[in-house]
Amino acid sequence: MGGKNFRLQIWFEGHVQGVGFRYKANFIAKGYDVSGFVRNLDDGRVHLLACGAEREVREYAAELKRAMADVIKKAEEYADFTDLKYKGFTIEL
Repeated sequence: MGGKNFRLQIWFEGHVQGVGFRYKANFIAKGYDVSGFVRNLDDGRVHLLACGAEREVREYAAELKRAMADVIKKAEEYADFTDLKYKGFTIEL
């Protein structure tokens, strides 16, 4: 894709706030070559954005979904490619 990064955004719904979701997402991200962020939304959802090689990003997202399956009711995904660069993986407040 000419230097573009795969970008996956997921909006998680369920009992995803107040259960360590963002911290688990950050911890799992350390095991993958991904960058981006995770943040709580005012409507009770959690928004995840992860960039990198498509396979790496998808494997990261799959592991997070497995780890937090008990609290996720729904996950809405949007994938594309971007020239934007994200530095590291962070928890946004």
